[in-house]
Amino acid sequence: MDKKLASTIGAAARAARMRLELTQADVAERIDVATEVYGRLERGGMLPSVQTLLKLCHELNVSSDELLGLSQHAPSPRGGSSAEAHSAPSERPEIRRLLRSLRQLDPSHIKLLGLVAKALLRR
Repeated sequence: MDKKLASTIGAAARAARMRLELTQADVAERIDVATEVYGRLERGGMLPSVQTLLKLCHELNVSSDELLGLSQHAPSPRGGSSAEAHSAPSERPEIRRLLRSLRQLDPSHIKLLGLVAKALLRR
């Protein structure tokens, strides 16, 4: 593995993620990797596959040149992307974490949590 390239990609991904005010878990979910794997990528401990690199470019709204260290920050030339729609997250990271967990529950558990939430609001 090219350690210098891995560090360059990781630093660029982190900078882009921070610009978008996203957590590592947010990006990991969007590019379909485990949070731990994305963290390792940002720390320069691994190189992403080509497919993951493309997903990173799309979700972080950066060019591949920027992630590879060939240019400085410039918006991706594709125009509108899903990252732009998420560029100013309306929820706090804790809420986004909770939503990620809720998406994994079956409908009966979601209904139960809804009842708990209503009871908490009545207090």
